[in-house]
Amino acid sequence: MFPLINLKDNKDLGEVKHLLAECMWPDEEKISNELNKYLKDNSRELLGSIFNEEQVGLIGIVYELNDEVELKHIAIKPDYRGKGIGSEMIHEFIKTKKISRIRAETDRDAVGFYKKIGFTITSLGEKYPGVERFECIISVSSD
Repeated sequence: MFPLINLKDNKDLGEVKHLLAECMWPDEEKISNELNKYLKDNSRELLGSIFNEEQVGLIGIVYELNDEVELKHIAIKPDYRGKGIGSEMIHEFIKTKKISRIRAETDRDAVGFYKKIGFTITSLGEKYPGVERFECIISVSSD
């Protein structure tokens, strides 16, 4: 329903930056630096989802060893949250790529999202003062 498109080829990166800001710290320099990492590093992939000709979401992936990836960023425009777009983007990515495992790190607010779509959740403890972080992992069968 929401096919993934490669955002590295996107001519207008303003919307990509806006979505990155949704899942990152609101610092223009840091957002620009992170976008540049995606654009220049071939071990990274930035994919988006379009609905009614509007970019509604993105996922940022870092390829690791042994067909494993880290889901570095996931963002959905506020008006489109809760409609299954994020989980659909992850499932579409799994379906179209040869990977064995996806790993993500998140905060308490997003644990439910990952758990709901099949990730195993492990507390990493208080990684930053007063902030508990969680590792979320899903293994992908090769069928």
